[in-house]
Amino acid sequence: SASKLARHRGGGGGGCGGSSGPSSSSASSSGVTAAAASSSVAAGSRSRQRHQQQQQQPNAYIWSKLESLLERLQNEDSGVTVRTVKSFMSCQPSCFTGAELCAWLLSNTDADDAQEACHVASMLAAHGYIIPVEGTALAVRNDSSYYRFQTPYLWPSRSPERLDNADYAVYLCKRTLLNKQRLELANYEAENLARLQRMLSHKWELIYLQAEAEAKVDRKQDRLERMVLESQERGFWLLHRPPPGAVVANEVDMRKLCRSKRPVKAANRSASFPIPSGRLSPIESCEPAVRADKLRQALSRSRVKVSKAAESVLAYYQQYSEFDAFIGGGLPDQCQNPWVSDSAEFWESDKRMRDIPGRRVKRWAFSIHELLRDPAGRQEFEKWLVKEVSGENLAFWEACQQLRRLPIGQVAREVQRIYDTFLGPDATEPVNVAGPVAEAVRRRMEGPPDRFAFEVAEEHIFQLMKVDSYNRFLRSDYYKDLLAGCKKKSKKRFPSDVRRNLLAGSETNDSGGAGGGGNGGERL
Repeated sequence: SASKLARHRGGGGGGCGGSSGPSSSSASSSGVTAAAASSSVAAGSRSRQRHQQQQQQPNAYIWSKLESLLERLQNEDSGVTVRTVKSFMSCQPSCFTGAELCAWLLSNTDADDAQEACHVASMLAAHGYIIPVEGTALAVRNDSSYYRFQTPYLWPSRSPERLDNADYAVYLCKRTLLNKQRLELANYEAENLARLQRMLSHKWELIYLQAEAEAKVDRKQDRLERMVLESQERGFWLLHRPPPGAVVANEVDMRKLCRSKRPVKAANRSASFPIPSGRLSPIESCEPAVRADKLRQALSRSRVKVSKAAESVLAYYQQYSEFDAFIGGGLPDQCQNPWVSDSAEFWESDKRMRDIPGRRVKRWAFSIHELLRDPAGRQEFEKWLVKEVSGENLAFWEACQQLRRLPIGQVAREVQRIYDTFLGPDATEPVNVAGPVAEAVRRRMEGPPDRFAFEVAEEHIFQLMKVDSYNRFLRSDYYKDLLAGCKKKSKKRFPSDVRRNLLAGSETNDSGGAGGGGNGGERL
C-alpha cells in the first residue's frame, strides 16, 4: 500500500537518531556487525526466493517486456514529459496526457499507427504500470485525459502472488477515515468493506487501529505528494480488487499455472541418441515380440488419408450447398438470409408441419437420419409404414429412444410396457426380430431393467428400416407425390397463411373504400 511505500522511503533516515553519541566498546560493535551481516544474508536469501517465485509466474515474460518499455518512458531526457497541471480550482501533479503517451509510443516504438500505439499504452495500464488520474478504467484513451506512472514498489512483478484481505480492509477503512470527497467509497467497495468486516471480525479492532495510524501519517505529508500516493494506491487496488465486470489482465489461468509448475521429467534415454522428430514412439522401448505385435495391430487399423477426407468434405459441401443457408443456398424468394439479417423467420417457417417446402422433402432422400431428424419427415414416413403394415418398427424404435431420456424412477415400468407391447409372447404389436436377438432380449429382461435392455433389438430394427423400408419409401409413389406436390406449391409466391392474411387485408380495404362511395353495395 501507499503507507508501506512511505515507510519504505522514510526508513533510511529513521535509524540515524541514535548515532550522535560516542562509539561504544569493540565487543558491541562486532556484535552489531555480525547482526548486520546475518540480516543482510537473510535479506539476500529472501530476495532470491522472491525473484524465483516471480520468474515462475505465467505473466513474468510480458511483465519484463513492459517494464523495459516503461524504463524508456520514464527516462528524464528521452521519455514522456511529466509535469504538474494547474487549473483554476485544482492541481494535478506528476501527470501526462494519453495523447502525449500515444505520440511517444508511435515515434519511439515499432507501432504502425496511432491505434496500435494506443493498444500498447492500454496494455501498460491493464497490467498496472500506468494509472488514470480520474475514473476506474485501466485503459488509455488517445485524448487529453491525464495519467500517472505507478511507483515501482507497487508493480505487479514486485507484488506478492496472493494479497491479504486484511491489507485491503485497512485501505478501505483509511479512505473512510480521511473523509474527503475524492476518497469516497464506490458501491462495490462499500459492499466489500461490509463483507470484510464480517469475515475479519475477530481482528477488526487491530485493522481499524492500523488504518487510523496510516491516516495520521498521510495527513502529515505534503498535499501534492499525498495526492500522488493516494492515486497510486487506488490504482494498485483497482488492479488487484477490480470493480464488478472489469477485465482483469493479471488473472491467472489455473490450467496454465499448474502446467508451468509441474516438474519436468527427464528423458529416460541417452542424450547422444539421435531423435529425428524430437520424440520417440512408445513402441521403441518394448520387447521385440511385443513391438512386432503392436506393429501388426497398427497395420490392421483403418486410417483415412487427407485426400480421402478432403473428398468427403467436398462431397458433403456439394450435397448440402443447395439446402444450407449458411453457404447461401436453400433460400426461397423474398426471404432474408438468417445468418446475415439476424432474423429467425426462415427457421420458424421450417418448423411448420403444413406447407412443407420442397427443399425439406429433397433432404429426406439423403439418409434415414435426415428423414427421422425432421418431424414432418418422420410423420410422413410413419404414415407410409402404417400403409405397408410395418408401422410397429418405427414405433418400437421411437419407444427405445424415449426410454433413454426418462427419469430413473419410470424406467422399470416403461421397460416392461415396451416388452409386453413389442417383444413379449402376447405382444399386441410384435416386431419381426431374429431368434438370437429375441433370446438376448429375454436374458436382459431376467436381470434388473435398465435403459439399454432393448439395445440389440433396437439396432436390429433400425438396420431393417435403413436397408429395406427406407429404400422402398424413396421409390414409392407416396414420396413421389409428396415431392411433386411441394414443387407445385413452391411456384406460389407466398405460403398459404401469409396469402390468406394478405387477402383478408385487401378485402378489408375494399370494404372500407366501398362504404365511403355511393355504389358500395353494388361492389360488394
